[in-house]
Amino acid sequence: MNRPESSLQTRPQGQTTQTVPLVEIFSAIQGEGLNVGTRQIFIRFGGCDLRCTFCDSAHTWHAQSTCRIEQTPGQRDFEVFPNPIEISKLVAWVERQNQPKLHDSISLTGGEPLLHADFLAEFLPVMRDRISLPIYLETGGHRPDELAQILPYLDLVGMDLKLPSVSGEAHWEAHQTFLEYCDRSEVEVFCKAIVSSATDLGDLERAANLLAEVNPAIPLFLQPVTPLNAKGQPVPPTPDQILYWQSQLKQQLHSVRVIPQTHKMINQL
Repeated sequence: MNRPESSLQTRPQGQTTQTVPLVEIFSAIQGEGLNVGTRQIFIRFGGCDLRCTFCDSAHTWHAQSTCRIEQTPGQRDFEVFPNPIEISKLVAWVERQNQPKLHDSISLTGGEPLLHADFLAEFLPVMRDRISLPIYLETGGHRPDELAQILPYLDLVGMDLKLPSVSGEAHWEAHQTFLEYCDRSEVEVFCKAIVSSATDLGDLERAANLLAEVNPAIPLFLQPVTPLNAKGQPVPPTPDQILYWQSQLKQQLHSVRVIPQTHKMINQL
C-alpha cells in the first residue's frame, strides 16, 4: 500500500505535542473476525462514546488516571504508569512487545480508538517507520470523518455493525459512510455484529442491505453474545436462530460466518 509521508517529517525532532489516555498494552490471541487465532499486540485506548448493552469493557468508557503495560509478551506482568502517554513512550512500549517472529499484527482497540484520531494521525506514521507489523483497527464504525484521518496508515479495519435490538445503539448512516470510505481505499475491511436471542430480523436485513449496497464481498461475522451471568444481560441466540439468520443473509452477501468470541473461551482477555 502506498503510504503518505509522515506528518512529523517536516517538524523538528521531538516537537510532537499529542498525548493519549491508554488502558493497557499486552500480547494475546485475537478472538474475533478475520484475524481470529492470530497473535497480536493490543493497544487499548481509553474512552468510548457508545454505551452498548452487551459491553464487557465498561472500564474503558472513561479515561483513567493510569494505564497498565505488559513487560513481557503474554506473561501478564503489568506495570502501572500515569496517563496520558506521549508518542515516543508508546512507540517504545510497542517495540518492546515486538519480539522476533511472535506477532502477526498490531490491534488498535478500546474503548473507541477513533476518539483519538488526531493522536493516531501522528503516532501511526512514526510506528510504521519503526515496526513492520500490519495495523488493525477495531472500531464501532460510527466516526467516518475520524477514520479518514488515519485510513492511509491502516491495513485492516474490523467494524462493529451496531444492531439496535441488541446493542441499543443505531448508526446506520455513519456505518454506510464508514464502509464506503474503506471500500474506496486500499484497506481490507470486514464487519462484526453481536447477535442475541432478541435480535430483530429487520435489523439483520437492514445490515445486509447496507453491506450489499457498498460491496457484497465485505465479510460479515455474526458473533453470538457471550453471557456474562449478570441480570439483564442479553441471552445468546438458539442454534435455529443462527442457522436461519445466516441462510437469509447469504442471499445478499458473499461471506457470512458465525464465530463466537473465542478469546473468552480460552481466557485471552
